[in-house]
Amino acid sequence: MGESVNAAEGGTIKHSERLYVPWWGWPLPLLGGGLLAAEIDMGYPGLRGWLPYVVLIPAVIALMLSLGRSRVKVTGDDRPELWLRDAHLPLRFVGDVEVIGKEEKRKALGRDADPAAFVLHRGWVGPVVRVWLTDPEDPTPYWLFSTRHPEKVAELLRHPARDGVQSS
Repeated sequence: MGESVNAAEGGTIKHSERLYVPWWGWPLPLLGGGLLAAEIDMGYPGLRGWLPYVVLIPAVIALMLSLGRSRVKVTGDDRPELWLRDAHLPLRFVGDVEVIGKEEKRKALGRDADPAAFVLHRGWVGPVVRVWLTDPEDPTPYWLFSTRHPEKVAELLRHPARDGVQSS
């Protein structure tokens, strides 16, 4: 929904990435779904023994795909915005932008975190970016989100007027 609204406004995409689950994150959940299906099959053998496999394996696949639906996008033109899934932030309300490495991420998400912050975290993506907001009417102090290209995103947020290149 957010993408169609932005496309109608004619915004240029300066950066776009999808926070998909990498290949090494798939085997363990699939194995767990298969073992659970086998356990149900052993408890209820017979004709309906195939049913847990038909239900659980696609359910695990759907869950893994839904975890990777998150998208980080920075648009340009006359109304630049930061999009995280369906949430968007006009860049005129962006204050300080910090890149937090994977070593410091635990503190930023744990004891140093503000409960009112907007967070889009994916554990399989190392670094995060924290964007402090300057909108006095917004109760959210900052946005904290995962990205595979933190330096590029931070630069686009700090200097929205510069030209960017689309990535995926």
